Amino acid sequence: MNKDQLKKLEADLWSAADKLRANSDLKSSEYATPVLGLIFLKFADNNYRRHEAEIHAEYTKLKGSRREKKISDIAIEKCGFYLPDHARYEHLLNLPEEKNIAKALKEPAVREKLAPQGLEVVAHSVEEFERQYRGDYEKFGKLIRELQIRLN
Repeated sequence: MNKDQLKKLEADLWSAADKLRANSDLKSSEYATPVLGLIFLKFADNNYRRHEAEIHAEYTKLKGSRREKKISDIAIEKCGFYLPDHARYEHLLNLPEEKNIAKALKEPAVREKLAPQGLEVVAHSVEEFERQYRGDYEKFGKLIRELQIRLN
């Protein structure tokens, strides 16, 4: 990646971040959590996609045999986790505007698939996220001030 491409990527990322917080009253320093969540989901989706053909090939090969396995078990063996279609980045990205992504992530089917892998969905509306964030910010900010914690 050359310098011009890197500058364009940086500008695109800042633009996307500004759009993400456009309908909230979050400051630019306060929207790391939802952005990092999306980045993690995209990372997980990319990793899963690298193993997907191999997962489906083994599932198809074993289907109907005595060694048949659930696709989730094969996925966990191959890449460490199972990402069902309805929890994939593209699926959530392409939900209609009126569909609440937080509500989609709270669906029992999504939670059931992610829980055995130690993953917990923490999906909030913008308002719920703001309340939680501001509460955490006040609580930890007070603690940091009381303990006089400083960055080195």
